[in-house]
Amino acid sequence: MKKEVLTKEKILKTAQELELELIHLQFTDIMGTMKNVSITREELEKALNNEIMFDGSSIDGFVRIEESDMYLQPELSTFAVFPWTQGEARLICDVYKTDGTPFEGCPRNVLKKTLKEAEDLGFIMNVGPECEFFLFHTDEKGDPSLETHDNAGYFDLAPVDLGGNARKDMTIALKQMGFEIEASHHEVAPGQHEIDFKYEDALTTADNIMTFKMVVRIIAQRHGLHATFMPKPKFGINGSGMHTNMSLATLDGKNAFYDDKDNMKLSETAYHYLGGLVKHAKSFTALTNPTVNSYKRLTPGYEAPEIIAWSASNRSPLIRIPAKRGNSTRVELRNPDPSANPYLALAVVLKAGLDGIKNKIQPPAPVTSNVYHMSEKEMTEKGIDHLPENIYEAVRELARDEVIKSALGDHVYNKFIDAALYEWYEYSKSVSQWEIERYLRKF
Repeated sequence: MKKEVLTKEKILKTAQELELELIHLQFTDIMGTMKNVSITREELEKALNNEIMFDGSSIDGFVRIEESDMYLQPELSTFAVFPWTQGEARLICDVYKTDGTPFEGCPRNVLKKTLKEAEDLGFIMNVGPECEFFLFHTDEKGDPSLETHDNAGYFDLAPVDLGGNARKDMTIALKQMGFEIEASHHEVAPGQHEIDFKYEDALTTADNIMTFKMVVRIIAQRHGLHATFMPKPKFGINGSGMHTNMSLATLDGKNAFYDDKDNMKLSETAYHYLGGLVKHAKSFTALTNPTVNSYKRLTPGYEAPEIIAWSASNRSPLIRIPAKRGNSTRVELRNPDPSANPYLALAVVLKAGLDGIKNKIQPPAPVTSNVYHMSEKEMTEKGIDHLPENIYEAVRELARDEVIKSALGDHVYNKFIDAALYEWYEYSKSVSQWEIERYLRKF
């Protein structure tokens, strides 16, 4: 389905016809939180001319107080009317400096920079994410609990899947905002859901992930539920991942990962891309799994990868090559989770793959057996390594990887490291309920 090309004139006309009262100018901070500047319809033309300023120092990690003025430059194609309320719409924006240059601390600009590098090499990155989330009850104060709304499992139906109505309304709202929904179903754990939308170019997909999370939270709230993209909210059940299916296309639209002459039907470009992913997996994990909680999901026994390997035949390694070939040839990276900033996560993953292509990095041999059942001795013999065990280890790996650091740029790298280490140190000082139950009576 060909999308309508939006112009300033069309947006202004739509705003007038629908009598929009508020337009939300949205952008994302370094840690992946959506931010918002709301304007009235009367200010919309000014916004479309890139004349709306905001105080960048009010956004954690953006700028120092003495250089706080920033401009918001809307991406016209992201204009969408909110279907759950009257008279409101949004535009996703890039952040620019007062001299008219892209601000290096804007995650969307970071991704654009890496996509330009790919384009210069003759490639366009396409991405299809699989975003999982939990729906929990809220208490009498409206605060989220850890009580699930059902006891359903993978692909179960109502009445066991009591979140079906909320998920249906989420799907309808997303479609009204221009999403092409491919699948919607209950996931493995009680209260866990997944809604899959069609792959797009990487920048559009990153925008869509941010929009998706916003819509899911708002619709859940309207059903008296709390939606969370926290990777591992409950012990003993599967966490939420964001499996990332990606491929490179040539500039004329052909799948660059497919080669009919290869026994696995994969091109040299695909193999080198895989080699780059394997080489840089430890360091880009800091961005694809950016919280302390992310690593509670990446543990054996819950279908989440923690072994750096690839396979075309099973789902246990970090990277899987789904069976479809031809134009559907793609690589599925299984460690990202939905707490990741999608702009930064896609930027560093693409950077890793491009490094593989530019330097012709060969991947290790594929793994055909279930890596969850391998002993440490077997893995050592096969040269198979583990992902970092926590965000501190991941940050240390990132600090040693100049390729991945260069994708982020100095500003984002330093601010991200500061935030990640602050979270780690705060976590390290806290006393958990597990410790109290284990040690209070014992010592």
